Amino acid sequence: MSAAPPHGLHGVTHVMVGYSAHLMAEVDRLLPAASVLIVEEPHVIKARDVHRAAAEYPCVAGVLAAATQDEARAHALAGSVPRPPDVRAVVPALEYGVVAAATLATAWGLPGGGAGAARILRNKLELRRAAARRGITQPEFAEATGPADVDALRARFDGICVLKPANRQASLGVVLLGPGDDTEAAWRHTVAADEPRLRVHYADAAQYLVEQRLHGPEVSVEALVHDGVIGFLNVTAKQVLPGRYPVELGHTVPAPADEPGGAAREALSVAMAELVDAIGFSTGILHAEWVLTSDRPHLIECAGRLPGDHIPALIDLAYGGDGLMADLFALLAGDGPRPARVARRGAAIRFLPTPEPDVPEAVVRSVIGITEAERLDGVRDVVVTLVEGAPVNEVTNSWQRGGHVVATGTTPSEAARTAERAAALVAITVGPRTGGGQ
Repeated sequence: MSAAPPHGLHGVTHVMVGYSAHLMAEVDRLLPAASVLIVEEPHVIKARDVHRAAAEYPCVAGVLAAATQDEARAHALAGSVPRPPDVRAVVPALEYGVVAAATLATAWGLPGGGAGAARILRNKLELRRAAARRGITQPEFAEATGPADVDALRARFDGICVLKPANRQASLGVVLLGPGDDTEAAWRHTVAADEPRLRVHYADAAQYLVEQRLHGPEVSVEALVHDGVIGFLNVTAKQVLPGRYPVELGHTVPAPADEPGGAAREALSVAMAELVDAIGFSTGILHAEWVLTSDRPHLIECAGRLPGDHIPALIDLAYGGDGLMADLFALLAGDGPRPARVARRGAAIRFLPTPEPDVPEAVVRSVIGITEAERLDGVRDVVVTLVEGAPVNEVTNSWQRGGHVVATGTTPSEAARTAERAAALVAITVGPRTGGGQ
Protein backbone atom coordinates (compact mmCIF):
# COMPACT_ATOMS: atom_id res chain seq x y z
CA MET A 1 0.00 0.00 0.00
CA SER A 2 1.11 3.58 -0.65
CA ALA A 3 1.36 6.19 2.04
CA ALA A 4 -0.99 9.15 2.08
CA PRO A 5 -0.19 12.01 -0.33
CA PRO A 6 2.91 14.00 0.76
CA HIS A 7 0.90 17.08 1.80
CA GLY A 8 -1.58 14.98 3.77
CA LEU A 9 -5.30 14.39 3.38
CA HIS A 10 -6.58 17.70 4.74
CA GLY A 11 -8.65 19.44 2.09
CA VAL A 12 -9.61 16.19 0.32
CA THR A 13 -13.39 16.23 -0.09
CA HIS A 14 -13.86 13.52 -2.73
CA VAL A 15 -12.36 10.04 -2.96
CA MET A 16 -12.49 8.51 -6.45
CA VAL A 17 -12.15 4.73 -6.44
CA GLY A 18 -10.41 3.81 -9.67
CA TYR A 19 -8.76 6.11 -12.18
CA SER A 20 -10.85 7.09 -15.21
CA ALA A 21 -9.13 9.22 -17.81
CA HIS A 22 -12.52 9.86 -19.43
CA LEU A 23 -13.94 11.46 -16.27
CA MET A 24 -11.01 13.55 -15.07
CA ALA A 25 -11.55 16.67 -17.16
CA GLU A 26 -15.10 16.98 -15.83
CA VAL A 27 -13.99 16.22 -12.26
CA ASP A 28 -11.36 18.93 -12.57
CA ARG A 29 -13.99 21.40 -13.81
CA LEU A 30 -16.25 20.70 -10.84
CA LEU A 31 -13.85 20.44 -7.91
CA PRO A 32 -11.16 22.77 -6.51
CA ALA A 33 -7.42 22.17 -6.40
CA ALA A 34 -6.10 19.34 -4.22
CA SER A 35 -9.59 18.12 -3.28
CA VAL A 36 -9.58 14.66 -4.89
CA LEU A 37 -7.85 11.50 -3.69
CA ILE A 38 -7.65 8.69 -6.25
CA VAL A 39 -7.54 5.18 -4.77
CA GLU A 40 -6.43 2.53 -7.22
CA GLU A 41 -4.83 -0.91 -7.48
CA PRO A 42 -1.00 -0.91 -7.41
CA HIS A 43 -0.89 -2.95 -10.62
CA VAL A 44 -3.18 -0.52 -12.43
CA ILE A 45 -1.25 2.49 -11.16
CA LYS A 46 1.91 1.07 -12.67
CA ALA A 47 0.36 -0.26 -15.88
CA ARG A 48 -1.41 3.04 -16.67
CA ASP A 49 1.18 5.40 -15.12
CA VAL A 50 -1.60 6.88 -13.01
CA HIS A 51 0.69 9.09 -10.91
CA ARG A 52 1.85 10.94 -14.02
CA ALA A 53 -1.56 11.04 -15.68
CA ALA A 54 -3.38 12.28 -12.58
CA ALA A 55 -0.78 14.98 -11.92
CA GLU A 56 -2.08 16.83 -15.00
CA TYR A 57 -5.27 17.74 -13.11
CA PRO A 58 -5.04 20.41 -10.39
CA CYS A 59 -7.98 18.89 -8.49
CA VAL A 60 -5.96 15.76 -7.66
CA ALA A 61 -4.33 15.81 -4.23
CA GLY A 62 -2.71 12.41 -4.66
CA VAL A 63 -2.95 8.77 -5.67
CA LEU A 64 -3.18 6.03 -3.04
CA ALA A 65 -2.53 2.36 -3.81
CA ALA A 66 -4.96 -0.11 -2.27
CA ALA A 67 -6.59 -3.46 -3.08
CA THR A 68 -9.74 -1.88 -4.53
CA GLN A 69 -10.58 -4.90 -6.72
CA ASP A 70 -10.29 -7.55 -4.01
CA GLU A 71 -14.05 -7.70 -3.63
CA ALA A 72 -14.10 -10.76 -1.38
CA ARG A 73 -12.08 -8.86 1.21
CA ALA A 74 -13.36 -5.34 0.58
CA HIS A 75 -14.22 -5.00 4.28
CA ALA A 76 -10.48 -4.64 4.97
CA LEU A 77 -10.20 -1.47 2.89
CA ALA A 78 -11.31 0.84 5.68
CA GLY A 79 -8.29 -0.33 7.66
CA SER A 80 -5.85 0.41 4.86
CA VAL A 81 -7.31 3.58 3.33
CA PRO A 82 -7.19 6.52 5.78
CA ARG A 83 -10.36 8.59 6.01
CA PRO A 84 -9.69 12.17 4.90
CA PRO A 85 -11.03 14.40 7.69
CA ASP A 86 -12.96 16.61 5.24
CA VAL A 87 -14.26 13.88 2.94
CA ARG A 88 -17.82 14.40 1.66
CA ALA A 89 -18.24 11.72 -1.00
CA VAL A 90 -16.81 8.43 -2.26
CA VAL A 91 -17.33 7.94 -5.99
CA PRO A 92 -16.82 4.75 -8.05
CA ALA A 93 -14.98 5.96 -11.14
CA LEU A 94 -14.88 2.56 -12.83
CA GLU A 95 -16.84 -0.68 -12.91
CA TYR A 96 -14.08 -2.41 -10.95
CA GLY A 97 -14.31 0.14 -8.12
CA VAL A 98 -18.04 -0.17 -7.36
CA VAL A 99 -17.74 -2.57 -4.40
CA ALA A 100 -14.77 -0.75 -2.86
CA ALA A 101 -16.49 2.64 -3.13
CA ALA A 102 -19.67 1.37 -1.48
CA THR A 103 -17.68 -0.31 1.28
CA LEU A 104 -15.65 2.81 2.08
CA ALA A 105 -18.75 5.01 2.04
CA THR A 106 -20.47 2.70 4.52
CA ALA A 107 -17.42 2.54 6.78
CA TRP A 108 -17.09 6.33 6.78
CA GLY A 109 -20.80 7.01 7.33
CA LEU A 110 -21.34 8.59 3.89
CA PRO A 111 -24.19 8.06 1.40
CA GLY A 112 -23.75 5.29 -1.16
CA GLY A 113 -25.45 2.42 -2.89
CA GLY A 114 -24.67 0.01 -0.07
CA ALA A 115 -22.15 -2.82 -0.03
CA GLY A 116 -24.79 -5.52 -0.58
CA ALA A 117 -26.27 -3.79 -3.63
CA ALA A 118 -22.78 -3.13 -4.98
CA ARG A 119 -21.89 -6.82 -4.86
CA ILE A 120 -25.06 -7.71 -6.75
CA LEU A 121 -24.38 -5.06 -9.38
CA ARG A 122 -20.82 -6.30 -9.88
CA ASN A 123 -21.98 -9.85 -10.67
CA LYS A 124 -24.42 -10.34 -13.54
CA LEU A 125 -25.35 -13.78 -12.26
CA GLU A 126 -26.23 -12.44 -8.81
CA LEU A 127 -28.19 -9.62 -10.46
CA ARG A 128 -30.19 -12.19 -12.42
CA ARG A 129 -30.95 -14.10 -9.22
CA ALA A 130 -32.00 -10.97 -7.32
CA ALA A 131 -34.27 -9.91 -10.18
CA ALA A 132 -35.77 -13.41 -10.37
CA ARG A 133 -36.61 -13.36 -6.67
CA ARG A 134 -38.67 -10.20 -7.22
CA GLY A 135 -40.29 -11.33 -10.46
CA ILE A 136 -38.62 -8.71 -12.64
CA THR A 137 -39.01 -9.61 -16.31
CA GLN A 138 -35.72 -10.82 -17.79
CA PRO A 139 -34.30 -13.56 -20.04
CA GLU A 140 -34.10 -17.12 -18.80
CA PHE A 141 -30.57 -17.83 -17.62
CA ALA A 142 -28.18 -20.34 -16.05
CA GLU A 143 -24.69 -20.30 -14.63
CA ALA A 144 -22.17 -21.68 -17.12
CA THR A 145 -19.12 -23.59 -15.91
CA GLY A 146 -18.27 -25.01 -19.34
CA PRO A 147 -19.55 -25.56 -22.89
CA ALA A 148 -21.99 -28.27 -21.74
CA ASP A 149 -23.96 -25.70 -19.70
CA VAL A 150 -24.12 -23.44 -22.74
CA ASP A 151 -25.41 -26.26 -24.92
CA ALA A 152 -28.03 -27.22 -22.34
CA LEU A 153 -29.65 -23.79 -22.47
CA ARG A 154 -29.16 -23.47 -26.23
CA ALA A 155 -31.14 -26.66 -26.73
CA ARG A 156 -34.17 -24.99 -25.14
CA PHE A 157 -34.07 -22.04 -27.55
CA ASP A 158 -33.29 -23.55 -30.97
CA GLY A 159 -29.55 -23.16 -30.54
CA ILE A 160 -29.73 -19.41 -29.85
CA CYS A 161 -28.29 -17.85 -26.69
CA VAL A 162 -25.99 -15.23 -25.18
CA LEU A 163 -22.78 -16.18 -23.37
CA LYS A 164 -21.05 -13.62 -21.16
CA PRO A 165 -18.68 -13.19 -18.19
CA ALA A 166 -20.39 -12.26 -14.94
CA ASN A 167 -18.04 -9.43 -13.97
CA ARG A 168 -16.56 -7.63 -16.99
CA GLN A 169 -17.47 -4.40 -18.77
CA ALA A 170 -17.53 -2.84 -22.28
CA SER A 171 -19.07 -5.99 -23.87
CA LEU A 172 -15.87 -7.92 -23.14
CA GLY A 173 -16.41 -11.63 -23.74
CA VAL A 174 -20.08 -11.30 -24.73
CA VAL A 175 -20.97 -13.61 -27.62
CA LEU A 176 -24.30 -14.12 -29.40
CA LEU A 177 -24.63 -17.73 -30.54
CA GLY A 178 -26.84 -18.95 -33.37
CA PRO A 179 -27.88 -22.51 -34.28
CA GLY A 180 -24.75 -23.24 -36.33
CA ASP A 181 -22.14 -21.65 -34.07
CA ASP A 182 -19.34 -23.54 -32.32
CA THR A 183 -19.91 -23.60 -28.55
CA GLU A 184 -16.31 -24.56 -27.76
CA ALA A 185 -14.94 -21.61 -29.76
CA ALA A 186 -17.40 -19.21 -28.11
CA TRP A 187 -16.45 -20.50 -24.67
CA ARG A 188 -12.75 -19.96 -25.38
CA HIS A 189 -13.41 -16.39 -26.51
CA THR A 190 -15.48 -15.55 -23.43
CA VAL A 191 -13.08 -17.08 -20.92
CA ALA A 192 -10.07 -15.34 -22.51
CA ALA A 193 -11.65 -11.86 -22.48
CA ASP A 194 -9.70 -9.56 -20.20
CA GLU A 195 -8.45 -6.03 -19.54
CA PRO A 196 -4.91 -6.56 -18.22
CA ARG A 197 -4.22 -2.85 -17.69
CA LEU A 198 -7.51 -2.21 -15.89
CA ARG A 199 -8.21 -5.39 -13.95
CA VAL A 200 -6.34 -7.40 -11.31
CA HIS A 201 -6.71 -11.16 -10.94
CA TYR A 202 -7.52 -12.17 -7.39
CA ALA A 203 -8.12 -15.70 -6.18
CA ASP A 204 -11.90 -15.59 -6.57
CA ALA A 205 -13.11 -17.93 -9.29
CA ALA A 206 -14.41 -16.35 -12.49
CA GLN A 207 -18.10 -16.82 -13.24
CA TYR A 208 -20.00 -16.98 -16.52
CA LEU A 209 -23.63 -17.14 -17.49
CA VAL A 210 -25.65 -18.19 -20.48
CA GLU A 211 -29.03 -16.71 -21.17
CA GLN A 212 -31.91 -16.56 -23.58
CA ARG A 213 -31.38 -14.11 -26.40
CA LEU A 214 -34.13 -11.53 -26.71
CA HIS A 215 -34.96 -9.54 -29.83
CA GLY A 216 -36.25 -5.99 -29.76
CA PRO A 217 -35.19 -2.35 -29.36
CA GLU A 218 -32.42 -1.81 -26.80
CA VAL A 219 -32.31 1.09 -24.36
CA SER A 220 -30.46 2.10 -21.26
CA VAL A 221 -31.89 3.95 -18.29
CA GLU A 222 -29.79 6.33 -16.22
CA ALA A 223 -31.30 7.06 -12.81
CA LEU A 224 -30.18 9.13 -9.83
CA VAL A 225 -31.42 7.48 -6.64
CA HIS A 226 -31.73 9.02 -3.16
CA ASP A 227 -32.53 6.74 -0.22
CA GLY A 228 -34.03 4.17 -2.58
CA VAL A 229 -36.21 6.64 -4.50
CA ILE A 230 -35.53 7.62 -8.12
CA GLY A 231 -35.41 11.32 -8.96
CA PHE A 232 -33.81 12.20 -12.28
CA LEU A 233 -34.30 9.51 -14.94
CA ASN A 234 -33.24 9.41 -18.59
CA VAL A 235 -33.93 6.82 -21.29
CA THR A 236 -31.21 6.39 -23.92
CA ALA A 237 -31.94 4.74 -27.27
CA LYS A 238 -29.17 2.39 -28.42
CA GLN A 239 -27.77 0.95 -31.63
CA VAL A 240 -25.78 -2.29 -31.57
CA LEU A 241 -23.32 -3.81 -34.02
CA PRO A 242 -24.99 -6.64 -35.94
CA GLY A 243 -23.41 -10.07 -35.73
CA ARG A 244 -21.97 -12.16 -32.91
CA TYR A 245 -20.52 -9.36 -30.80
CA PRO A 246 -23.14 -6.84 -29.56
CA VAL A 247 -20.85 -3.83 -29.32
CA GLU A 248 -22.74 -0.56 -29.02
CA LEU A 249 -22.58 1.68 -32.10
CA GLY A 250 -24.69 4.63 -31.04
CA HIS A 251 -26.80 6.37 -28.40
CA THR A 252 -29.54 9.00 -28.63
CA VAL A 253 -30.58 11.10 -25.59
CA PRO A 254 -33.37 11.13 -24.71
CA ALA A 255 -34.93 8.24 -26.59
CA PRO A 256 -37.27 9.80 -29.20
CA ALA A 257 -40.88 9.82 -28.04
CA ASP A 258 -42.07 8.31 -31.34
CA GLU A 259 -39.73 5.31 -31.01
CA PRO A 260 -40.19 2.27 -28.73
CA GLY A 261 -37.71 3.46 -26.10
CA GLY A 262 -39.39 6.82 -25.67
CA ALA A 263 -42.87 5.33 -25.76
CA ALA A 264 -41.93 2.88 -23.01
CA ARG A 265 -40.58 5.54 -20.63
CA GLU A 266 -43.30 5.02 -18.01
CA ALA A 267 -42.94 1.24 -18.10
CA LEU A 268 -39.17 1.63 -17.78
CA SER A 269 -39.59 3.98 -14.83
CA VAL A 270 -41.71 1.38 -13.04
CA ALA A 271 -39.23 -1.38 -13.88
CA MET A 272 -36.31 0.69 -12.58
CA ALA A 273 -38.11 1.32 -9.29
CA GLU A 274 -38.67 -2.44 -8.95
CA LEU A 275 -34.98 -3.04 -9.65
CA VAL A 276 -33.87 -0.49 -7.04
CA ASP A 277 -36.01 -2.29 -4.47
CA ALA A 278 -34.88 -5.76 -5.57
CA ILE A 279 -31.18 -5.06 -5.04
CA GLY A 280 -31.62 -2.79 -2.02
CA PHE A 281 -29.86 0.16 -3.66
CA SER A 282 -29.74 3.30 -1.50
CA THR A 283 -28.06 6.38 -2.99
CA GLY A 284 -26.11 6.97 -6.18
CA ILE A 285 -26.47 6.33 -9.89
CA LEU A 286 -27.69 3.30 -11.83
CA HIS A 287 -27.12 2.57 -15.51
CA ALA A 288 -29.39 -0.29 -16.58
CA GLU A 289 -29.79 -1.89 -19.98
CA TRP A 290 -33.15 -3.23 -21.16
CA VAL A 291 -34.60 -4.92 -24.24
CA LEU A 292 -38.18 -4.09 -25.18
CA THR A 293 -39.98 -7.26 -26.20
CA SER A 294 -43.74 -7.11 -26.80
CA ASP A 295 -43.54 -3.52 -25.50
CA ARG A 296 -42.36 -4.84 -22.14
CA PRO A 297 -38.96 -4.03 -20.59
CA HIS A 298 -36.70 -7.05 -20.01
CA LEU A 299 -33.65 -6.50 -17.81
CA ILE A 300 -30.30 -7.21 -19.46
CA GLU A 301 -27.68 -5.66 -17.14
CA CYS A 302 -27.26 -2.92 -14.56
CA ALA A 303 -24.18 -1.03 -13.32
CA GLY A 304 -23.82 1.01 -10.14
CA ARG A 305 -21.63 3.76 -11.62
CA LEU A 306 -21.70 6.48 -14.23
CA PRO A 307 -22.40 5.12 -17.71
CA GLY A 308 -19.63 4.92 -20.28
CA ASP A 309 -19.71 5.58 -24.03
CA HIS A 310 -19.95 9.37 -23.42
CA ILE A 311 -23.57 9.04 -22.24
CA PRO A 312 -22.96 11.54 -19.37
CA ALA A 313 -21.85 14.12 -21.94
CA LEU A 314 -24.96 13.45 -24.04
CA ILE A 315 -27.19 13.87 -20.99
CA ASP A 316 -25.47 17.16 -20.13
CA LEU A 317 -25.92 18.44 -23.69
CA ALA A 318 -29.59 17.40 -23.79
CA TYR A 319 -30.73 18.46 -20.30
CA GLY A 320 -28.40 21.35 -19.48
CA GLY A 321 -27.89 22.30 -15.85
CA ASP A 322 -24.77 21.56 -13.84
CA GLY A 323 -24.36 18.09 -15.36
CA LEU A 324 -24.84 14.46 -14.44
CA MET A 325 -21.56 14.17 -12.56
CA ALA A 326 -22.30 17.28 -10.51
CA ASP A 327 -25.66 15.79 -9.59
CA LEU A 328 -24.01 12.52 -8.58
CA PHE A 329 -21.45 14.36 -6.44
CA ALA A 330 -24.29 16.24 -4.72
CA LEU A 331 -26.18 13.01 -4.02
CA LEU A 332 -23.14 11.27 -2.56
CA ALA A 333 -22.29 14.33 -0.46
CA GLY A 334 -25.70 14.13 1.21
CA ASP A 335 -27.21 17.18 -0.49
CA GLY A 336 -30.57 15.52 -1.10
CA PRO A 337 -32.42 14.13 -4.12
CA ARG A 338 -31.93 15.26 -7.71
CA PRO A 339 -35.36 15.99 -9.19
CA ALA A 340 -36.72 14.84 -12.54
CA ARG A 341 -36.00 17.18 -15.48
CA VAL A 342 -37.16 17.64 -19.05
CA ALA A 343 -34.63 17.57 -21.90
CA ARG A 344 -34.12 20.89 -23.72
CA ARG A 345 -32.76 19.35 -26.93
CA GLY A 346 -31.51 16.08 -28.36
CA ALA A 347 -27.97 14.72 -28.33
CA ALA A 348 -26.51 11.68 -30.06
CA ILE A 349 -23.28 9.78 -30.54
CA ARG A 350 -22.37 7.43 -33.33
CA PHE A 351 -19.26 5.29 -33.10
CA LEU A 352 -17.00 4.62 -36.04
CA PRO A 353 -16.75 0.88 -36.59
CA THR A 354 -13.40 -0.40 -37.76
CA PRO A 355 -13.73 -1.93 -41.24
CA GLU A 356 -13.52 -5.71 -41.06
CA PRO A 357 -10.03 -6.75 -42.21
CA ASP A 358 -9.97 -8.96 -45.29
CA VAL A 359 -6.26 -9.75 -45.21
CA PRO A 360 -3.99 -11.11 -42.45
CA GLU A 361 -2.26 -8.48 -40.30
CA ALA A 362 -4.29 -5.65 -41.81
CA VAL A 363 -3.55 -2.06 -40.86
CA VAL A 364 -5.22 1.31 -41.28
CA ARG A 365 -4.20 2.76 -44.64
CA SER A 366 -6.05 6.08 -44.53
CA VAL A 367 -8.55 8.18 -42.58
CA ILE A 368 -10.42 10.90 -44.49
CA GLY A 369 -13.48 13.07 -44.03
CA ILE A 370 -12.86 14.40 -40.51
CA THR A 371 -12.91 18.06 -41.52
CA GLU A 372 -16.06 17.59 -43.60
CA ALA A 373 -17.80 15.91 -40.65
CA GLU A 374 -16.79 18.70 -38.27
CA ARG A 375 -18.33 21.33 -40.57
CA LEU A 376 -21.86 19.93 -40.35
CA ASP A 377 -24.29 22.08 -38.36
CA GLY A 378 -24.94 20.49 -34.99
CA VAL A 379 -21.73 18.45 -34.83
CA ARG A 380 -20.02 18.96 -31.46
CA ASP A 381 -17.11 16.56 -31.63
CA VAL A 382 -15.35 14.24 -34.07
CA VAL A 383 -12.73 11.87 -32.65
CA VAL A 384 -10.86 9.19 -34.59
CA THR A 385 -8.78 6.91 -32.39
CA LEU A 386 -7.22 4.92 -35.22
CA VAL A 387 -4.12 6.27 -36.97
CA GLU A 388 -2.47 5.19 -40.20
CA GLY A 389 -0.45 2.05 -39.68
CA ALA A 390 -2.44 0.88 -36.65
CA PRO A 391 -3.30 -2.85 -36.67
CA VAL A 392 -6.93 -3.72 -37.37
CA ASN A 393 -8.87 -6.58 -35.80
CA GLU A 394 -12.49 -7.66 -35.75
CA VAL A 395 -14.49 -5.50 -33.32
CA THR A 396 -15.47 -7.70 -30.37
CA ASN A 397 -15.65 -5.06 -27.58
CA SER A 398 -16.07 -1.34 -27.07
CA TRP A 399 -12.35 -0.59 -26.85
CA GLN A 400 -11.84 -1.60 -30.48
CA ARG A 401 -14.11 0.97 -32.14
CA GLY A 402 -12.51 3.50 -34.45
CA GLY A 403 -13.76 6.73 -32.86
CA HIS A 404 -17.00 8.68 -32.51
CA VAL A 405 -19.09 11.65 -33.58
CA VAL A 406 -21.28 13.70 -31.19
CA ALA A 407 -24.10 15.95 -32.42
CA THR A 408 -27.03 17.92 -31.03
CA GLY A 409 -30.36 18.94 -32.54
CA THR A 410 -33.65 20.56 -31.65
CA THR A 411 -35.04 17.02 -31.23
CA PRO A 412 -33.38 13.69 -30.44
CA SER A 413 -34.18 12.42 -33.94
CA GLU A 414 -32.52 15.44 -35.54
CA ALA A 415 -29.41 14.92 -33.40
CA ALA A 416 -29.29 11.26 -34.42
CA ARG A 417 -29.58 12.09 -38.12
CA THR A 418 -26.77 14.64 -37.89
CA ALA A 419 -24.50 12.22 -36.03
CA GLU A 420 -25.15 9.53 -38.62
CA ARG A 421 -24.41 11.91 -41.50
CA ALA A 422 -21.18 13.00 -39.88
CA ALA A 423 -20.10 9.44 -39.10
CA ALA A 424 -20.77 8.44 -42.72
CA LEU A 425 -18.37 11.16 -43.91
CA VAL A 426 -15.45 9.66 -41.99
CA ALA A 427 -13.91 6.88 -44.07
CA ILE A 428 -11.36 4.49 -42.57
CA THR A 429 -9.71 2.23 -45.12
CA VAL A 430 -7.64 -0.83 -44.26
CA GLY A 431 -5.26 -3.02 -46.20
CA PRO A 432 -2.11 -5.12 -45.95
CA ARG A 433 0.95 -3.77 -44.21
CA THR A 434 3.44 -2.50 -46.75
CA GLY A 435 7.11 -3.37 -46.81
CA GLY A 436 7.98 -0.14 -45.04
CA GLY A 437 5.87 -1.11 -41.99
CA GLN A 438 3.08 1.34 -42.80
